[in-house]
Parts: sequence; structure tokens; C-alpha cells
Amino acid sequence: MKAIIRIGMSTSDIAAGAEDTFRAIESAVRHRQLDVTLKRTGSLGASHREPVVDIEIDGQSTLYGPVTPERVTPMLDQHFGAGERGVSDDWVISRKNDRSDYPFLGKQYKVTTKLCGIIDPFSLEDYLAHDGYQALKQALKMPPEAVVQTVKDSKLRGRGGAGFPTGIKWELLRKAPKHPKFLICNADEGDPGAFMDRATIEGDPHKLLEGMIIAAYATGASQGYIYARAEYPLAVNILRNAIAQAREYGVLGENILGSGLNFDVTIKEGAGAFVCGEETALMHSIEGKRGMPSMRPPYPAQSGLWGYPSNINNVETLTSISSIILNGADWYAGLGTAKSGGTKAFALAGAIQRSGLVEVPIGTPLKELIYDIGGGCANGRELKAVQMGGPSGGCIPARMLDTIIDYDEISATGAIMGSGGMIVLDDTVSMVNIAHYFLSFTQDESCGKCVPCRVGTRQMLNILQRLLDGRGRIDDIEKLRRLCYTVGKSSLCGLGQTAPNPVLTTLRYFEDEYLAAVTNDVQGQTKLVAEASV
Repeated sequence: MKAIIRIGMSTSDIAAGAEDTFRAIESAVRHRQLDVTLKRTGSLGASHREPVVDIEIDGQSTLYGPVTPERVTPMLDQHFGAGERGVSDDWVISRKNDRSDYPFLGKQYKVTTKLCGIIDPFSLEDYLAHDGYQALKQALKMPPEAVVQTVKDSKLRGRGGAGFPTGIKWELLRKAPKHPKFLICNADEGDPGAFMDRATIEGDPHKLLEGMIIAAYATGASQGYIYARAEYPLAVNILRNAIAQAREYGVLGENILGSGLNFDVTIKEGAGAFVCGEETALMHSIEGKRGMPSMRPPYPAQSGLWGYPSNINNVETLTSISSIILNGADWYAGLGTAKSGGTKAFALAGAIQRSGLVEVPIGTPLKELIYDIGGGCANGRELKAVQMGGPSGGCIPARMLDTIIDYDEISATGAIMGSGGMIVLDDTVSMVNIAHYFLSFTQDESCGKCVPCRVGTRQMLNILQRLLDGRGRIDDIEKLRRLCYTVGKSSLCGLGQTAPNPVLTTLRYFEDEYLAAVTNDVQGQTKLVAEASV
């Protein structure tokens, strides 16, 4: 009998009590002298059922959660005892290997997160056993131009927010004549409610490194940086371990796998400034300067880190690369829509029955993700809207849930795909309050370099606060619209340019709530005007 027990030990699992569960399982296995392989893994994504434990015997898997220390003994009795049945069906998440009996997992299509919750993120051997670094070996046999063309043909678009075609970005760096060239991974996940990058790194760090090495070969970069949040200590620790393993294995450093490619990776921990998600601000931070954006052009491929050609992709973009090389551009392009290939991961949170990390093909309707996978609103409430794209995004009303997950389709609603934050809002939520929440975050995170963002977002926030306090004036709504236009058009970087989105979309779809906020004041102001005319 071959038995494996996997225990999710990601940040979210640990927050749910996974360390106590792991110790209880470890103690019980030792006490019973079981011939079992214990494996610490990342998160499967089912945050709503963590801590999660997977018991696999002779290839047959049963998934449990949440598993508290008290549930360990009956769970082990079920599999390693004398046939006792002490396990409640409520503890069982899935009894099928493909998870088809649990919609949250069974209805996903995983590419970037495929091995999260399956392998030990501290084990290079585990990654190698699942075709790890095979894509790199295959890519090194191709001309660099062919690798770039494969990525272009895959229709992979940057998963960091704007959706710029990745292959074109790589091509620009490859054609840049100046050397050295730098490759940067943006792991500065700063959106409230977003945790895709963290979960991916904590579950499968070598997939990120493999994507970076392939990108370096394709573009001619010789040095890589991973810009990670210092608030992600577990992810950073896992990355450090993976980098050391990759160097020892010969896929980082000089003359990688005998190909002549020289490339290494350094981790730069950021201090948590949201503006450092913007490319130029991020590069300034790596250089040791204050993280503030610069005018573009020049673009990073022309003059980036320390004035040299640079390329910035986020975690999800780079973790897609190895699968594209192994399975082909046509396969990846076929997963998505005509303009956007592949899958997209989302941090599904808010008033939802089944929260967690979700990965689906681009082109999937929002309704399918929220209801079929997420189970709809929690506590039987009615769904009011979905907030997408974090502080830079917007709110999509429930009546538009047939909208498909696609960069252009989502943008047409006034929201953006963003890095993948998705917050479900029920019918108890004030949309004016939601706009205030996201705008207050953006205003607080503004670097202050340009006046439209620094002053404009503050004035917008003042108006929203006045509305929430019941002091709204007749002309406030029109003032908000004008400010949104001015801030969006004249701000220096993407932070200010997209800051109005939560306000604009709530005004567009829920204007009645703004009007209700000024109704009482309308009567008072009418009376004042009448008295003044007498």
C-alpha cells in the first residue's frame, strides 16, 4: 500500500489552524507507526474549507476539510484503522481524483495553479517528478526568436492588469540593442482582497522560476529580479529556497544546462507601497530610490532598470510560460477567446458561499464562476454586484453577469480584469460606501507626485464622505463626474488614471443610490432658495 497525506500549509491554511492539524497528524502517524509519506503543500484554493487534508492511498484520493486536530483520529481510523466510520460526510470535500463531485474544484481548469496543493513547494524533486524544467530544456533547443513567436501565437496577455500581449513585450526587449538586459517579476500584489500571486508562489515556486528563465533566454536578459511584498514572508522564504535549489540543479547561474545562457535571480522585498505595482515606480524601488512613477516614453524595453532595457511581467504571466512551451501555442490559445488565450486566476472573496483561489478559461461567463463554482451569495442574500480589478477596477451589476471574462468585454463594462481580485457584493451593501472604500485606499496610496491624483482623489473622497454623512448637495454628483474625468485623463500613472473607476461604475449602474443621498438636502436647499427670493 502506498499512502500519501498532503496537508495544505499555505498562509491561508496556517491562518485557519493548519499548523496544529499538521502536528496532530504527524504525532498520530508516528504513534501508529504508519508507512505514510507526509507532505506539506500549498493551497488547493478552497479557502472556505481550510485546513485541507488529502489522503491518497494507492492512487485514490479523499479530500477533507476543515480538519481540526480533533478530527484527525477518526479521519485516520477511516483509512488506517479496522474499518471504523467516525468521519462525518460534512468533513469530506471530495472522494474523486478529478474533484468532479465538488463544483468549486471540479469546474475549474488549472494551468498556472495546477500543482498548488499537490506538490511540496520546498521540494525540487517533487517539481521534477511533474515535468519540472522540461519546458526549459525544450525551449533551449529552439531559437530564441521561435520562443518569442510561440508566446505571441499563444495569445497570452499580461495578467497584471492592462492585458498587453506578452509576446510583443518580449519581442521589444529582444530587439533592444543595449546590454545588459533585465527581467523583472512583479509579485507586489497590493489589491485589497487579492491573493493569487501569493498562493501561486507558496504552492509552486519553481514554475515561476522556469518561466523567468525561459523569458530570459527568449529576450536576452542576463539578470532577473522578483519584486515581492515583504508582507509575504512565507512566499519569500519559499522563493529563496527554490532559487538556491535551482542554482544547485544548474538552471540558474552561468552556462545554464550547457546552453551558454547566463541568468540569475535576486529577490527584492518591497515595503508595501501600492504605487510600486506601476512599472516605473517598481524599478525605482529596486534601484533604492523612492517608489514614484516616471513619464513614459521611454518605456522599460528602451530604458528601464538603471537605464538599461528591461521587461516586467507579473507572477501569473510567467507561470503560464512552461505550460505553453510543453503543450503548444495552439493549445493555450484554444483555451481562451479570439484575442486572449489561456486561463485566468481570481481571488474570489466577499459575500460568496465558496471563497478561494479560482482558475478558469478566459471566456467563462461571470455567472458560471460566481454561481457554479462559488455557490452564489452567502446567507441566501441576493447578489447586487461584482467588484473586479481592485482599487483600479469597477463594479459590474448583477444584471450583467452574462459578461464573459475577457479583457475587452470587462473593460466595456467600466471595470477592468486587473490582476484578479473579485469581490462579490450582496444586497446589503451601499455602493456609495464601496466607492468610498476603494477611493480612500487609492488616495492613501497616492505617491503625491502629480496634482491631479494627489488633490483630485482627495476632493472626490470629500464629496463621497459628504454624501455618506447625509450632507450631499445638489451639484455633488455632477462635480464627481467632472473630477473623475479630470483625474483619469491627467494623472501621471495608472494609479491615478484608474482611481475614478469605482466611482464611475457605481455612478453608472447605481446612480439612484447617489441621488438618494442628496434627496433630503434637496428639500432644504429648495427652501433656502425660496426664502432668499422673497
